[in-house]
Amino acid sequence: MTTNDKGYQRKLERREFIRKAGAGTLIVAMGGMYRLAGETLNQKLQTELRSDGKKRLPPGQRMVESLRHMGGFPGSASTKDFRLKVYGEVENPFTINYEDLMKMEQVEQASDVHCVTGWSMLGGLWSGVQVKHLAQQAGLKKTANFAIFESHHDFTANITVKEALKPNVLVTNKLNGLPFKQPNGAPVRSLVPDLYFWKSAKWLTGIHFVKRDIPGFWETRGFHNIGDPWKEQRYG
Repeated sequence: MTTNDKGYQRKLERREFIRKAGAGTLIVAMGGMYRLAGETLNQKLQTELRSDGKKRLPPGQRMVESLRHMGGFPGSASTKDFRLKVYGEVENPFTINYEDLMKMEQVEQASDVHCVTGWSMLGGLWSGVQVKHLAQQAGLKKTANFAIFESHHDFTANITVKEALKPNVLVTNKLNGLPFKQPNGAPVRSLVPDLYFWKSAKWLTGIHFVKRDIPGFWETRGFHNIGDPWKEQRYG
């Protein structure tokens, strides 16, 4: 096992510890046994702060162990069928397949995600390509103010370019070292961890950079146009 492999294994072990602790599982340590109740962990997370000073668990949220299947109209889960179109207010629009996407610089990050329905999954290890990197490859114009994530069956989700270019916003292909299952967006989805999870569009097919905002599927059906969990921007 290489040094990088060992580091990754340690990350997975820490993630597993947090997951089991949240479920109130019995944990063996130092030859003894203790129980860390999920309620206690949630209480701790209510006061734990992120690097930006916000509470790690937004108001009105509860912790869950894994991603929930939140519905939608799935596209093909086959990597062979995958194509991602990056276009709009860019100098060099392009379309990329799965193999070439995997040849791009892959980053791994620990991120929490928060669903508008009230659940949060904490500490997931997400792998993928930064949207910022794709925008640079395409030659993003200064006239681009919004990014529209496009998915199968005409689903869209809109975010500002400022949000899209954050280093933690990804086109992601793995969670905790494993490919996504189809209900969670296989083979590739977007990840926008600082907004409610509907902004992290599943079954991704395109990133459309535009001058003017184009509210997406849920935004045109009464959900908030921005979707900040810490401001509880659930509905518009």
